[in-house]
Amino acid sequence: MALSPQLDALHDRVRLYAPGGLPVPLDAAGVRHLVRRLTWGESPGLLEEVRRDPQAWFDAQLDPSRVDDSACDGYTARFTKVRRSIAEVRAQDKNGSWDTMSELGWLTTARYAWSRRQLFEVVCDFWSNHLNVTNPSSDVWDSRHDYDAAVIRRHALGSFEEMLVASAKHPAMLRYLDNTSSTKKAPNENYAREVMELHTVGVGAGYGEAGVRAAARVLTGLTVGKDGTYAYDPSRHDTSAASVLGWSTPAHSAADGEAVATSLLRHLARHSATATAVARKLAVRFVSDDPPASLVSRLAGVYTAAGTQVVPVLKALFTSDEFWASAGQKTRRPLEGFIATVRMTGSTPGDAGRGGIDDLYWQTRELGQAPLAWAPPNGYPDVAAAWRSAGGTLSRWNESTKVVNGWWPNKLARLPDKSLLPSPLPTTFGALVDALVLRLLGRPATATERAALLAFTEHGAGDALKSTDQWVGWRLNSVVTTILNSPGHMER
Repeated sequence: MALSPQLDALHDRVRLYAPGGLPVPLDAAGVRHLVRRLTWGESPGLLEEVRRDPQAWFDAQLDPSRVDDSACDGYTARFTKVRRSIAEVRAQDKNGSWDTMSELGWLTTARYAWSRRQLFEVVCDFWSNHLNVTNPSSDVWDSRHDYDAAVIRRHALGSFEEMLVASAKHPAMLRYLDNTSSTKKAPNENYAREVMELHTVGVGAGYGEAGVRAAARVLTGLTVGKDGTYAYDPSRHDTSAASVLGWSTPAHSAADGEAVATSLLRHLARHSATATAVARKLAVRFVSDDPPASLVSRLAGVYTAAGTQVVPVLKALFTSDEFWASAGQKTRRPLEGFIATVRMTGSTPGDAGRGGIDDLYWQTRELGQAPLAWAPPNGYPDVAAAWRSAGGTLSRWNESTKVVNGWWPNKLARLPDKSLLPSPLPTTFGALVDALVLRLLGRPATATERAALLAFTEHGAGDALKSTDQWVGWRLNSVVTTILNSPGHMER
């Protein structure tokens, strides 16, 4: 039985405020917003999949084990070096070999481009930057792949507290930030400084140099053994009393040093300043470069109440009014724009060997944003101002143009060029431009975009379009490239 418009509206409001739910039903703009923020870009059929049942898609993305990812698993199964233990890498490779780290870069590129567990891959990228260990870099040649699996991917949608402790005790982090060489006679402050400034409470928390020195002494003894794995060495541990941001320890035995260090790390993970720092960073990633303080405060409260669990914070974020009011307030970083182009064209790895995945990775280096490769410990920046560069924009245009036209990587399997054309073919150039922008950008063309594309084709909106025209033939990819290199494509 049909309901009155008033009852329809009432039902929509009830669904809008369902606890933990999305504001369904979503219109086309809402679906586009959700997909652009929670994925690496639209792929053929994704918008329609989300449109059918946004809540079901969202719930599955937060529980990625429910999402069949067999196709991507098939692509990543081609890389076997990354599946080895630290001991196997050390036994089988030359000391300092970059082979396994190279595979990790290729594997990560493939997951971003083709995994159906898209939110998981976005969140893994977020934590990889938050707890950055540069890949590749010489000191972690034997362990960086294990850090990705055992720290980032294991805890990305779990407990931040557990992820922080796992990170602190992993040989990759211990070597990257020098804690492996820290001793009671010569404490190295590098990791202690970054764990507070970047990983947890932030520089404004008030710990000062005295806090850094105290934390460095507490963390002595966490090191790397001769076999390349984590080890606690009591002979290196400073057993004196210490206090840091409301946490303290009396003088203790060396045997208790590991438990004392772990206690400090857990205190930092649960600290209210960490809750605010993590909440704000997630809001910067998913809402805007300068997110509302009210949203950050609410997310910090969820983080604390949930015992540092990540999923409750994400649910609160994605169901917030601020998230849904933020369309157009984020810009894709170069890597996202490039991966989104790969996904939009429907390209997949070729059947043989690496199938062009490694070539895609090398292209991301041309953009200045290869996955996991940021050298400083603070991770790739996630605000638009950091990426404003004529040279960077030109590099992205060049690499995206190669992908759209199939020039490089030439090993990728590509859909037919004309698969992007609407069926039936529009009868005018104006309708053609409108259809291509809607398909490639997920929204109607603006007046500026429409005028620019019509000028590019040297046709008016009402000019008749024939199936034999060059703009739906050999020059179609020129129009597609122009759209995918436009500012509209870079909206996150």
